[in-house]
Amino acid sequence: MNANVTIRFGREICGNLEEAESREWLVTNGIGGYASGTIAGGMSRRYHGLLMAALRPPVGRTQLVGWMDEIVGYGGADFALATHHWASGAVEPKGFLNIEEFRLEGTTPVWTYAFVDARLEKRVFMQQGANTTYVQYTMVEGSGLLEMEQKALVNYRDFHGATHAGDWRMSVEPVGHGVRVVAFDSATPFYLMSAVATCEVRHEWYRDCFLPAERNRGMDDHEDHLFAAMFRAKLQVGGSFSVVLTTEESPSLDASATQVQRAADESRLLGASTATKNDAGTVSPEWLPQLVLAADQFIVKRASPGEPDGRSVIAGYHWFGDWGRDTMIALPGLTLATGRPDVARHILLAFARYVDGGMLPNNFPDAGGTPEYNTVDAALWYFEAVRQYFAATGDKQTLQKLFPVLAGMIDAHVKGTRYQIHVDSADGLLYSGEPGVQLTWMDAKIGDWVVTPRTGKAVEINALWINALETMAGFARVLTKASDTYDELARKTKGGFQRFWNAQRACCYDVIDAPGIGNDAALRPNQIFAVALPVSPLTEAQQKTVVDVCAERLLTPYGLRSLAPGESGYQGHYRGGPRERDGAYHQGTVWGWLLGPFALAHFRVYRDPTAAKNFFNSIGPAIRLYGVGSLAEIYDGDSPFAPQGCIAQAWSVGEVLRAWTELAGAQQPVSEGEATMNKKTASPV
Repeated sequence: MNANVTIRFGREICGNLEEAESREWLVTNGIGGYASGTIAGGMSRRYHGLLMAALRPPVGRTQLVGWMDEIVGYGGADFALATHHWASGAVEPKGFLNIEEFRLEGTTPVWTYAFVDARLEKRVFMQQGANTTYVQYTMVEGSGLLEMEQKALVNYRDFHGATHAGDWRMSVEPVGHGVRVVAFDSATPFYLMSAVATCEVRHEWYRDCFLPAERNRGMDDHEDHLFAAMFRAKLQVGGSFSVVLTTEESPSLDASATQVQRAADESRLLGASTATKNDAGTVSPEWLPQLVLAADQFIVKRASPGEPDGRSVIAGYHWFGDWGRDTMIALPGLTLATGRPDVARHILLAFARYVDGGMLPNNFPDAGGTPEYNTVDAALWYFEAVRQYFAATGDKQTLQKLFPVLAGMIDAHVKGTRYQIHVDSADGLLYSGEPGVQLTWMDAKIGDWVVTPRTGKAVEINALWINALETMAGFARVLTKASDTYDELARKTKGGFQRFWNAQRACCYDVIDAPGIGNDAALRPNQIFAVALPVSPLTEAQQKTVVDVCAERLLTPYGLRSLAPGESGYQGHYRGGPRERDGAYHQGTVWGWLLGPFALAHFRVYRDPTAAKNFFNSIGPAIRLYGVGSLAEIYDGDSPFAPQGCIAQAWSVGEVLRAWTELAGAQQPVSEGEATMNKKTASPV
């Protein structure tokens, strides 16, 4: 069981409720479903649960099973495993006090509970490709018989919601090895089963369960769960049994076989990973294998007509679906750095089918339906993802399939597409935006208030545009097609890019030609991409200044601030209700995904791979906080930079893996595909 890839906490963390509830675990099933909770053994968010099923994979996520409320009888006394908060303020039971150790085995959470001289291990894991969770119990020490009762607490609600049951009555009926639950007439049936434990039907609502994290977020902070079944089992030392929570009518009840398969899958992931392969004499950081496994949690199946093996990327757990921008930014790190180019190919081909008006979808609604296209940069990051894929693989067959799609995307941007996205013929720069829409990655919107509209010519958008044009010129040459149009557009745009230079502040404007503003001089991190991307339109002196300014004003241990302290509107803490949090989202909040591009930009300027790698010294501590084994979406802008937002974010993980892999291979020979695409990456003087 991947014993060499493990994070451990003892009683000093597990027995402290505040510390234990500040750390959350996550397991996933590869189709958008997941299970998650706190290491204290309970739920603190509406997004927690043992079976959050993707009923329309990879979306339609629905809480079916909230928790198992377990009581152990041993030595004449009863001991709780679970920890529950109640709206009254009570915490009961207090199972966290019985946790001797929590650890991760790969991505599998394992609790060791201690009762007198007995030790009981609990594991939670999912079957890949199915909405099936296994909760496994094993008695590893003791001198007598251990008896268990488990109350299954179920629900049926959108994972963004909360249940206030009233007189709701679900259908709970006995079936072989357990019960079948149907929440209402059109609901998907689900099952609670065990090959060993006995099962009794119940129907009793647990009301006013309190969710402390939701109170902190200014959201509905309590809900109800249905006690639907009671399982009972007895264990001797060495004995094990499982409860299976599933939407499958006839699931495998052999949890051990599923566990062995999962361990084998994780071993293969580690064996294939480019990131974890070292030359003799070099040592990888301990966090690297854990992030390789975390990367797999974001990759999900998204089948489409003509692309049954299509793949996508969940942007973040718990509440994001698959987003075009996030997918393309995260793709190289999640797939290429982990030795999975086949997955990258399936993602790129799947998204090619959704190109419309030269644009990639911003996101796919969780309820299903037509994707939304309110993004200017998803399409541009697509070019960069394809470039990195070809550089890693030299796969001309896939490039030939994608080239017409890419060419059409360039044409659409030149001619103009949605939201006034168009090339300005005067300077070759890409303009985007109109009132009421947010098109860049700084996309917070509250009602009609677009917090950071960035309408005009945004700095990273044009750095990406230049690289897209250079990429297309390179692709055209590889495929023996004319590249003159792309070369000429790139030359003109690179010349126009000098308009971003703010000589007074010795860095780049964030946006130029903004309606009613002109040039926006706010110090933001977006300019780092003008250095980090393969083709820089800045002089070497300008590149160095940009890196130095970002290091001085924006850099934190976990990423770059979205706005420098002292700038108008800066907010150093991300907290409060939805309006307060969204108002701070890109106004000083630190974004973890920017750490990778910054490290690569620093290396480009200073050519010191050791110094660049040192920016990742925070990753080891970071994976032991918040989302255990993964990396957070965001952090407070002010010290101590508390983690916030999603507990596990795809581009945070992906960009660290990508940057580390590139830095580790900085002195290594390039691949044939990379050599072809790197012919024109020198910066202009």
